[in-house]
Amino acid sequence: MYLLDTNIVSELRKLDSNKINPNVQKWAEQVDFDKTFISVITISEIQMGILRLAQSDKQQANMLADWFENQVLPEYQSRSILINKEIALRYATLHIPNKRPVNDTFIAATALEYDFVLVTRNIKDFQGMGLKLLNPFEFQAA
Repeated sequence: MYLLDTNIVSELRKLDSNKINPNVQKWAEQVDFDKTFISVITISEIQMGILRLAQSDKQQANMLADWFENQVLPEYQSRSILINKEIALRYATLHIPNKRPVNDTFIAATALEYDFVLVTRNIKDFQGMGLKLLNPFEFQAA
């Protein structure tokens, strides 16, 4: 099972446009997407990005909002992981004494709690937390 970081969800949006990183495309072709999940933190980060973009580029923000509302949210409706007590407690053990960014730490705590592989481009942001990590930008097909 895989927990997709926000940057991976964003990259996968490019699948239909041929603008996707070729290694990510190879990984996507081999993964069973029914075994992929996202955190509610990712949902929040994408929505915040759309709202921020709307301040400077309304047209692009509307396109992203359409993708998010009509593709991401329906696709992950039953595979979005909420922050529960166990994740909150795991977050605290990761955050103290090594203070890390809140969103990254909640995503890491979620992956650990569910024993998922965290799929991210930002491997360095999650090192030293005991996670199973995969960077599809460096994926090499077997």
